[in-house]
Amino acid sequence: MAVAHLVIRGRVQGVWYRGSMQREARRLGIVGWVRNREDGTVEAEIAGERDVLDVLIAWAHRGPGGARVRDVAVTWRDTGAAGWTDFEVRG
Repeated sequence: MAVAHLVIRGRVQGVWYRGSMQREARRLGIVGWVRNREDGTVEAEIAGERDVLDVLIAWAHRGPGGARVRDVAVTWRDTGAAGWTDFEVRG
């Protein structure tokens, strides 16, 4: 299982980005979480098969219709996802 940390920049808050990412992640069978950050970015930690994570990362570059994604920073992790069973939206 691969784990990636994402920071998404642009117009990504107030456009249903988190809920849309949750729906897409669940559709793909990816576990993890997504949340808004105080600096206006969206942060996510995702886990699953590497090729499937690449599909969600490609989606993250587009986001939902109202989003205007400027950048997606991806950091691959060696650990994480212990006990994750779903994809959740956090505060």
